[in-house]
Amino acid sequence: MVPIAHHSTSPELRMPSNKDIAHLLSGFPSDGPAAKLNKLLAHRVDQLPLPGQGHTLDRWRAFAAVGSYDLGLAKLFEGHTDALAILAELGAPTVAIEGRWGVWCADPPDSHVQARPSGAQTLYGPGAAVQLHGRKAWCSGAADIEQALVSAWLPDRQRCLVAVRMQQSGIRVDTDRWRAVGMAASASYDVHFNDVAGVLVGAPGEYLSRPGFSHGGAGVAACWYGAAVRIASALQHKHTLGRDPHGQVHLGAIDVVLAGARQLLREAAECIDTDPASPCFPAVQRARLAVETAVEEVLRRVPRALGPGPLCMERDLACMVADLPVFVRQSHAEHDQAALGRYVAEADGEHLWSL
Repeated sequence: MVPIAHHSTSPELRMPSNKDIAHLLSGFPSDGPAAKLNKLLAHRVDQLPLPGQGHTLDRWRAFAAVGSYDLGLAKLFEGHTDALAILAELGAPTVAIEGRWGVWCADPPDSHVQARPSGAQTLYGPGAAVQLHGRKAWCSGAADIEQALVSAWLPDRQRCLVAVRMQQSGIRVDTDRWRAVGMAASASYDVHFNDVAGVLVGAPGEYLSRPGFSHGGAGVAACWYGAAVRIASALQHKHTLGRDPHGQVHLGAIDVVLAGARQLLREAAECIDTDPASPCFPAVQRARLAVETAVEEVLRRVPRALGPGPLCMERDLACMVADLPVFVRQSHAEHDQAALGRYVAEADGEHLWSL
C-alpha cells in the first residue's frame, strides 16, 4: 500500500482542451473507452485539481473536453477521477491509487452488497478490513477497472464505502443483463462479490454526507455539457445555415440554453471554491438541472435542423446523439427538481432572485 498522491493545484496547471483530447486520442480511433482511458492516464490527464481547491472550473473543463469526444470514455474518466477525489477527501492513506478506478455506488432495490467484518473484528472505522458479498449493478468499465470504490451495507444497516481490488478470485463480472445501445461502450455490467476482501474508506455514512458528494454531481453535468456543445456545434458549422432561417431559429434557442447552463456551472464552481466545506446544494442543483434542460433542447432541435443525413453519415455525431440521452438519465429528473423546489420554498424570497 502507498499513500495517496497529492494532486497539483498550481494556477499554471493546464487543462486539456477539446483539441488536446482529440489530438491525444486520434491515433486510436477504433479503440474502446478502456484503451483510451489508459492513454489519458499515461499522459497524466487524470491529475486534475481537486474540487474546492481554487480550480474546480478547470477540472470541469477537462470533463467537458472528454465528454465532447467520447461519452463512453467520459463515463470511465469521470468515475476514475471521482475516485481519486473521494480518496483524497476522506483521507485513505492506506489505499494504493495506481491503475484504473471506478466508483460503483448505484443501489437499486434488487442489488445489494453486504460488508461483513473480517475475522473477529467488530469495529467499522476507516481502514477496517471487510468481506463483500452480493451483486452490484451498473458497474461501468467492470471488465477493465483495476480497483473500485463500492457502496455496501454493514450489519448494523449503515451504508459504507469499500475500496476493492478487482484481481480476486471471488469476483465475477456478469455481462448477461447489459443490452444497452446508448452508452453501450461504458460496459456497465453487474459484478458479483463472494467473500471478497476490501477496506473501508471513511466512516460509515460519510460517502454521502461529505461535501464532495454534491460537488461530484456537477462534475458529471460537465460531461453532459461537453457532449451537448459537440452536438450543437454540428449545427453551428452547417455550411448552409446562413440561408436557412429555420436552422437559425434552432441555433438561437440552443445558444440561450447553453449559455445559461454554462453560467450556472461557473457559479457552482465558484461556490465550491469559495466554500469547499459546503455542499453548495442550490448552486449544484441549478447547474445540473440547467445542463439537463440544455441537453434536452439540443437533442430536440439539432436533429430537426440537420435532418437525417448527418445522423446516418457521421458516425461520431450519431453515437453522441445515441449516448447522451442515456448518460443524462444519471440525473434524477423530477426528484432533483423537487429537492431544489423544497429549498426554494424555504429560502429568503426577497433576495432569492434579485438581479
